Amino acid sequence: MTGLKALTPRGRSFLASGVAALLCALVLGEQDLLRVAVLIIAMPLLASLVVARTRYRLACARRLGPARVQAGEESTVTLRLENVTRLPTGLLLVEDTLQYALGTRPRFVLDRMEPRGIREIDYKVSSDLRGRFPIGPLSVRIADPFGLVELARSFTITDTLVVTPEVVPLPPVRLSGEYSGGGDSSTRSVAAAGDDDVAPREYRQGDDLRRVHWRSTARHGELMVRREEQEWQSRGALLLDTRRHAHRGEGPRSSFEVAVSAAASIGIHLSAEGLALRLVTDQGARHVVETGQSWSLLDTLAVIRQSTARSLEHGVGALRQGGGEGLIVAVLGALDPEEARTLAQLRHPGVTAVAVLLDLASWDGASWDAVAAENARTARSVLTGAGWRVLDLPAGASLAGVWPQAGNNRSAA
Repeated sequence: MTGLKALTPRGRSFLASGVAALLCALVLGEQDLLRVAVLIIAMPLLASLVVARTRYRLACARRLGPARVQAGEESTVTLRLENVTRLPTGLLLVEDTLQYALGTRPRFVLDRMEPRGIREIDYKVSSDLRGRFPIGPLSVRIADPFGLVELARSFTITDTLVVTPEVVPLPPVRLSGEYSGGGDSSTRSVAAAGDDDVAPREYRQGDDLRRVHWRSTARHGELMVRREEQEWQSRGALLLDTRRHAHRGEGPRSSFEVAVSAAASIGIHLSAEGLALRLVTDQGARHVVETGQSWSLLDTLAVIRQSTARSLEHGVGALRQGGGEGLIVAVLGALDPEEARTLAQLRHPGVTAVAVLLDLASWDGASWDAVAAENARTARSVLTGAGWRVLDLPAGASLAGVWPQAGNNRSAA
């Protein structure tokens, strides 16, 4: 019955014609017409029987290469179909399911698959939007060579393509304060310390007294400890402003998407320099990215969305609660003076603080009034006055072009 339900308009026409011919043959007693009627009726019936037998005897697999791409890049999807029966298939109409962001649904026609035969089909997908996009399930319509019967088969297997933010390679910048603790570090290419790590330093609260260097203590008149005997831990925090009202524009070139891309670029850059990072948002959400696991940061930023929060209170609180970072980088949208003062308090001696301020006037100049412009200037002054290194990022500018300013410590207290 399943095969009969799958008759195409051509198959139904054959069947109806055969039945009509059969009735005429019986009424008129024409043996030749009877033979023709039986032949016409038998064709769609036999076709439906053959197609029905092969319906559930196809195996499918899908491979993504790669399964994680940046926005705008392509990934290759490879479909592998196998005929696991001893009978050849008829015409196969293959269609994979895609979300609209990945493009139109790919459709392919396979003329015939021999017994135990295998076919592989490749197609490309890409998206300008970040996110996790399911691919599949695959549907296959099986038709006989005469086009009389067509059956649909849907597989359940799906795969996920992760589209991460665009990552911009950043030039190396000499930053100070990334490393909390004391002693040697094999990844001090971004630290401000020199090559004299073997020299003792002053005692700090929490230092192990067994590390005290007594000769230097006697010479300096205060407790000194050996740097080389203490472990360094490279840690940093990355604050991303996701507040909807703090951004302008829509789509891939909106200020929010630029901010996410900037956070991804900075996070990947610092992770490559050996820093363990905490990603913090204005909602207080925290995500720890260990050294060498930058993919974890990209996966998190791939699905991050704008929030309805009106202030940075929870984000600042999360930074204070964690603590211990020698480097804080904040990627910010619209900022008022009060919020800037709250952020400014995060920086204290021994901590390097960098703010990437999106120049929202360049995204939405028509509605950027004098009050908003004055608030932006005041907020910037507050941060620089507290020793933050402020980088202005206008629309269309590359983060790589302004990132070297992060190494400028003239405003540091």
